[in-house]
Amino acid sequence: MRNIIVLLACVATFIVAVSCGKKKDSQKVLVIYYSQTSNTKTVADEIANWLEADMEEIVPVKPYDGTYQETIERCLQEREQGIIPEIQPVKSELSKYDVIFIGYPIWFGTYAPPVAAFLESVDLTGKKVVPFCTFGSGGLTTSEKDLAAKQPGAELLPGYGVRAARMDAVPAEVETFLKRGGFIEGEVPELEAFSEPRPVTEEESAIFDAAVSTYPMMGGAKASTVASRHIPEGMEYLFTTIPQPRNDNPRMPPPGEMKVYVLAADGQEPVFTQVVR
Repeated sequence: MRNIIVLLACVATFIVAVSCGKKKDSQKVLVIYYSQTSNTKTVADEIANWLEADMEEIVPVKPYDGTYQETIERCLQEREQGIIPEIQPVKSELSKYDVIFIGYPIWFGTYAPPVAAFLESVDLTGKKVVPFCTFGSGGLTTSEKDLAAKQPGAELLPGYGVRAARMDAVPAEVETFLKRGGFIEGEVPELEAFSEPRPVTEEESAIFDAAVSTYPMMGGAKASTVASRHIPEGMEYLFTTIPQPRNDNPRMPPPGEMKVYVLAADGQEPVFTQVVR
């Protein structure tokens, strides 16, 4: 009798193991993305593997294959002149898909120009659209707003963004993201709400400084207020910064208040996960 109970327990464990993380329904999914440095492709691959989705890359006719500075200069010129780059025709038949994940790097606060070209060329009315992006500091929120404005007929679902400095976090975060969005099976803990903002303490100011000190684009920002919450990994902070003057590049947007999310995982150095401007 004992052997039968053990056998049944093993079978139950096996069933749970093979079902956890599997795609939840039969919706047809496309993952379409633009990637210059392969970071966005890494996220696209992860999503497509979980969802057994079709995948296609957005390819500009004239690639952005110069140096970092050359890419910035080209992008600035195109923005100032209102140029949207030409892309190669999309091969996927979009009408076949229920859900379309759109991936991109963040350039100048929003999706990169090849994705702007893609959005100009298609009508995603009636589709569920899920953005995902990679960035140096942030841009998910602003790009979501731009995407919603460009495709008002689509149902825009919450997106996923990750800093290029945190690509090692992608596998675990994408799995959690897809579970929380209801795309794959599995439970994830509900996140508690952030506390009410309060003035930063010296200890919290030190956490903020440690998280942003290695990122030069912060321009010496200092935290003024903070909200916090417990998460499974440790603590998450939402800092509000004091605006700092910026004289390094007059063509860049003017300085302003920033919201900076900082992860302080147990036993690890604090890192910022995104900036919302």
